[in-house]
Amino acid sequence: MALDRWIALVILLICLAYGYAAYFTMDDLLPPIMRRSPIWPSSFPKVLVVGAILMALSIIFGLEKAPQKDKATDINLAKLHEYKVGQALLLLALMVAYALLLRPLGFLASTFLFLTVGSFILGERRYVLMAIVGAIAAGVVWYLVDIVLGIFLSPFPGFLNAVANGG
Repeated sequence: MALDRWIALVILLICLAYGYAAYFTMDDLLPPIMRRSPIWPSSFPKVLVVGAILMALSIIFGLEKAPQKDKATDINLAKLHEYKVGQALLLLALMVAYALLLRPLGFLASTFLFLTVGSFILGERRYVLMAIVGAIAAGVVWYLVDIVLGIFLSPFPGFLNAVANGG
């Protein structure tokens, strides 16, 4: 059996145990007033378990694979120099830099920089378009998370928040 099928089998076993907990043990602890609710705390885990079990079974039975015409899609380690490994490593370094700069620069600036520099690394050279897309995407995501969902996400650098809060 191929490695992907073994991994799918392990995931299936984990999902079965998680599904047992979601279907049979999580709801026993609910107070009586919550038992009349149409959505319980276990509703999302139940949906997740069903989807994960279906996906794992499709991998185990090989339903997700199309008939292979050639093996050109496999990675050839002898031709590793032909792949864009430098580009991938730069993107990984950019992700680490984004995570480290998120608090000092704030969400808006760090996300804008991540999107524009990332698109530059991937080969985009229309700088005005990169800046517009980066600014709009950072602003929309911040608005959705902070305003719509109500989860505080500091938009500005930490020192500006300290000054605005009086200290």
